[in-house]
Amino acid sequence: MARYGQAYRDRIVARLLPPESAAIDVVSREIGISVATLARWRAGALAAPGGLTNPQRWTPAARLEAVITTAAMDEAARSAWCREQGLYPAELEAWKHDAIAGLGEPRAASAVEARQDRRRVKELERELHRKDKALAETAALLVLRKKLHAVFRDGEGE
Repeated sequence: MARYGQAYRDRIVARLLPPESAAIDVVSREIGISVATLARWRAGALAAPGGLTNPQRWTPAARLEAVITTAAMDEAARSAWCREQGLYPAELEAWKHDAIAGLGEPRAASAVEARQDRRRVKELERELHRKDKALAETAALLVLRKKLHAVFRDGEGE
């Protein structure tokens, strides 16, 4: 019997639960695991504490999509949508704040990182060039050594 890691099982179960809600038979064909096993995994995830309301199963893309979907809704519609998806409105609000925070000031850090990356690339290119030259020199010496050895070996027999 095959054993699957917990992280792998969690990824598969996340596909079976909202927001993706993929069909068990489709997922079973894609990954080669029986429908019964997938159904057992899904039932276990739903029965676990916080199973349906576990916000960890939402991928970052799905979270952003949920924030965008509910942005134009009034509070009653947003609450109804959250109930359908098994979420709390506070979780949705936290996702919104995370998305907004993710948009803040990345350029200053990325400019410094880009400069450091360029410097590191230059250093690595210099080192690679130096090693290429050393390798070429070693190869040339080996070729000369073989030729010299061949010449003197032929001369010994005369």
